Order: sequence, then C-alpha cells, then structure tokens
Amino acid sequence: MAEQQNNHIIFHIDVNSAFLSWTALALLKEGSETDLREIPSIIGGDMAKRHGVVLAKSIPAKAYGITTGEPVVNAFRKCPSLVTASPDHELYERQSRLLMEYLSGICPDIEQVSIDECYMDYTPISGKYSSPEKAAAFLKDTVYEKFGFTVNVGISDRKVLAKMASDFKKPNLVHTLYAREIREKLWPLPVSSLFMCGHSSVDTLHKLGILTIGDLAHADPTILESHLKSHGITLWQYANGIDPSEVLPEPAKAKGIGNSITLRTDADTREDARKALLHLSESVGERLRASHQLAGLVCTEIKYNTFQSVSHQMVLKVPSASTDRIYRCACALFDELWNGVPIRLLGVRTAKLVPEDEPVQLSLFDDAAPVSEKQQKLDAALDQIRNRYGKDAIKRGSLLDSRDDYKKH
Repeated sequence: MAEQQNNHIIFHIDVNSAFLSWTALALLKEGSETDLREIPSIIGGDMAKRHGVVLAKSIPAKAYGITTGEPVVNAFRKCPSLVTASPDHELYERQSRLLMEYLSGICPDIEQVSIDECYMDYTPISGKYSSPEKAAAFLKDTVYEKFGFTVNVGISDRKVLAKMASDFKKPNLVHTLYAREIREKLWPLPVSSLFMCGHSSVDTLHKLGILTIGDLAHADPTILESHLKSHGITLWQYANGIDPSEVLPEPAKAKGIGNSITLRTDADTREDARKALLHLSESVGERLRASHQLAGLVCTEIKYNTFQSVSHQMVLKVPSASTDRIYRCACALFDELWNGVPIRLLGVRTAKLVPEDEPVQLSLFDDAAPVSEKQQKLDAALDQIRNRYGKDAIKRGSLLDSRDDYKKH
C-alpha cells in the first residue's frame, strides 16, 4: 500500500458549489434578498438550447436527494419549491481567474484542473507556516474574506488523495488524507466515492463483490484488469494511494496531434458519442498521415455537461496513423471513462509521434500488428478525395445521417 516515496505536501482546493455560489453572490450584489446557498436551489442548463440538467446544487437541495447531472425536471419532482437560476459562464470564468490569480500570489506552484479547482504544491511555502493544516486554514479563510465564497482544501502527500480529501464533508473545511491514513479514512468508503470510479465501473465492481474502497485495494489486480482493462489497474492504484504524478504549474503541451468538438446538443448515448469519436479519429488520422507521422499514444477526453473533465490514454504497441486503429482505441478509452452523464465535449488526441518510415517490430497479435497495406491505400485514397473535392466529398455510411452539429477546436 502506498509504496511510492513522496516528500511533497499537496493541497487540492475546490470551490464549494462553485456555479451556485458565484451566481448567488452576483444576485446579492444586484439587491436580491435571498441567498441561493441557504435555500433549496440549483443552477440549471438552458432548457431551450440544451438538455436541462442540474449543473450545481445548494446544500439544502442536496438534502432532497438532488444530484449534479440529473435532469432539472427530476429535481423539481424531488423538491417542488426548488429555486433555479440560469448559468452565467462569463461570470464563472471571471471568478475563476480572480481566484487562481490570488492563489498564485500565495504560492506560484498552482495546477488548475478545472474552472473551480486546482492543486497547490505546499512544499515551497512550508517555511512560512507552522503546519500544512494551518496554511490550508489560512487559505480557505482568506478566500472567504476576500471573495465571499467558500472552498474545501484537501491535504495529502499524493495528488489523488488530496482530491479525495477535499471531497470529504463540506463546506468551508480542511481535511487530510495522507497515505498513512488510507486504512482509516479511505478504505471504509463505498467504491463509488473513489476518484475516476464511474457508474459503469461501480456496477462491474459490485458484480465482483467489491463494495468498498478497501475491498478494491485488496482485490487481485489481474482480475480487475480482465474486467475493466487498464482502468481497473488505475482504480486499484488509487485505492492503495498510488499516484506518482506531481503538481504541474504550467502543464507541458503534448507534442502531438489532436482535435475536440463541442456538441450543440449533449450526447447521452454511446452511439452518439461514437459518431463524434469517428469524426475526430478521421480528422486526427488525416493530419497524422499528412505530416508523415505515426502516433504511439491515443488519448480520449470527455467534458460532461456539468463541466467536469476526464481523460484517459493508452500506448499503442505499434505506432499508427490508421483512422480505424485510432477510432478503436478512442472507443475503448471512452467505454472505460464514461459514467453515463450527458456529454458536452469530446476530444481525441495523439502523442509519442515518430516518423512514418521508422522501422517497427512485427507482432503475432492482431491488435499490435502494423496496419495492412490495403488499409493504408484506402486511407490514402480517402485523403486524396477530400483534399481535392472537400472534406464532405466522401463520408462513411455510419455518418450519413449525422448532422454537422458541433464546432471544432
């Protein structure tokens, strides 16, 4: 358990009900006499343009069983007196920027991972405070004094454990979850509480008789891998507090080729997501072939309509620029990641690029074998047609009924 060596102390700072808190403060400044944070309330999606889902909820709303990501209509069934407000993304981006600028003034080693959360490496400023707990308390208190909203701070010697700690009891609290505290604080929790353990993974683990994070930590990794592929190993590592990643103040730009799309309507089925992944895989594959490069790694990114982002990657045994191979990898990664929440954005990215004429080691296994000459000629022919007559000159049959209902990044 937690065999890695790590001398750094890491904070995970998470705004409590960010969208709702920021909207509530804005309404109070405009003269509202009601604080949305103190009543059953939610921030809901635009019912006219997008699926109406709960983007954020107040603590009183949570008491009614309302959950982030569920349809707004369901939330009103649970609490007919529920108050709802529309999201204001310009406001949220502005508040996020101000918060991150303030935190960076306390410690420059900040890694922002979403609009309302970041990691901080406490080690460089440890000499200024008597303990990490004192520093975290100072941080959360000054955020409230300066901005009027609250944050939770998780403290650990592992990034994943700091993230888990910040999700403990809310709001406006500091929690520790050091590797030495896993047995007491982490293992008794249900597996659904584990970071990156979505609905599909939970269902699979329950069928295996794995109900708590402790059960998962003591499970046979080979059995987990056989049922959940590489994601099973990741979950086993997280359950045991194994996470060698470090705080990256300026995330390195991967030297690769990728693309992402924001959907005009949320994708809420596997089939809709796969059509988008095929579009992306075709674009990425074509760009790889045009640059005469092969990819050794494929990554799939999902951003839910709750604005939570997740991603997962796999290394290819043989580098490739094949649309088909990139697509199959992207779909496999998607199946490991998706937790059933409607999807706002999808991305497919490749890295570990090598020249297309670099020698490759042959394999007896189909999934690792180089792309056939026939497939290479087909990809090349499709590229030529599109370059000459336009991107829409030829389409796969599975995409003929799909609309151009997204914008690319």
